[in-house]
Amino acid sequence: MATLQSYDLPLKKFVSEEEYLTTTYRPDCDYVDGRLEERNLGERDHAVLQSLLATLFMNNRRIWGVYAATDWRVQVRRSNYRIPDVTVLPIGSTKETVLRQPPLLTIEILSPRDTLKKMAKRCEDYVRFGIPNIWIVDPETRTAWYLTVEGLIPAESGELTVPGTPIRVVLDEVFAELDAV
Repeated sequence: MATLQSYDLPLKKFVSEEEYLTTTYRPDCDYVDGRLEERNLGERDHAVLQSLLATLFMNNRRIWGVYAATDWRVQVRRSNYRIPDVTVLPIGSTKETVLRQPPLLTIEILSPRDTLKKMAKRCEDYVRFGIPNIWIVDPETRTAWYLTVEGLIPAESGELTVPGTPIRVVLDEVFAELDAV
């Protein structure tokens, strides 16, 4: 087993799966067919919105029956790993170090350098993996979408929900919290 190392990207672009799983990247990156892919993050609104959403899920974990984690590696297929901004699972579902089963929900937050088209392409891996609920949130335009097998669907009601659960996120409330900090 390789020893833990730390790399600042783009020091290495192609690595083995074993090396990816035993190396600490700062910031962490996706792994797609032997290639490291940087994730756009680090900006204030992205970071604060990620914290707000994860906190909202954790604060409601008993009512909603779920818990949230940020930046958890998800193996979406053989030799492909993605790191959603927020991953939501039913309480007690797994304690895996690397998630290898579809979570209930993944949330991706657009950074200023992201495009909706590029993010949707990234999230296609989640759809193929079988994640039933995928949200994309844009802090700049204050909009959000559901990604389904039919494509991107705007959250025109101003709410994001997970069918069959009590989960309900009111976008105006979340964005008001983002403005308040």
